[in-house]
Amino acid sequence: MNSQVEQIAKRIKELREVLEMSAEDVATQLGTPVEDYLRYESGGDDIPVGVLYGAAALFQVDPTLLLTGEAPRMRSYTLVRRGDGLEIERYPGYRFSSLATNYVGREMEPMVVRIDPIQGEPEYFCHSGQEFNFLLKGRMKVLLGDHQLILEKGDSLYFDPRIRHAQVALDGPAVFLTVINEQATAYGNATLLDAKRDREHDFRAL
Repeated sequence: MNSQVEQIAKRIKELREVLEMSAEDVATQLGTPVEDYLRYESGGDDIPVGVLYGAAALFQVDPTLLLTGEAPRMRSYTLVRRGDGLEIERYPGYRFSSLATNYVGREMEPMVVRIDPIQGEPEYFCHSGQEFNFLLKGRMKVLLGDHQLILEKGDSLYFDPRIRHAQVALDGPAVFLTVINEQATAYGNATLLDAKRDREHDFRAL
């Protein structure tokens, strides 16, 4: 686990302890098995986006505080120059640049994600809200439930991220813009939906 993710995990644990909340209570409210939550909090596993934003909502802090240790300051706008986004490496081969961490009370998380081709099974994610992907460079396969969707440069995909999903680079590194709106559904309400259910043309909120 890289040092950035370890620091995020440390902040989550410290804030939980300051608020005198048990790990079991937090895990229950986030809809996460306590064993998984303890691994996230210890830095033993990568922290899913749903857990990160769910914890921020539960602790009543801005996610930026967990990401950086500092609260956002801008209320009217935040301008991010090229190359100045908050860079986070979640794990080798998956790095993102967060583009709005200094905006107070934001309802969307825009990020530029860079992924490298991998061998073996990809890591799947499942979190609340709504998600938008726009491919900027390369080719990418999005695994969404039972569907495998190939995106070429300029293609976009809007989907319900409570469906198990993963993005996989094809033929070389891929870069995509993702915008996640965790406000669209309740925080911490990540659900593994039935992978056999056909949702290709039905992405209505459950």
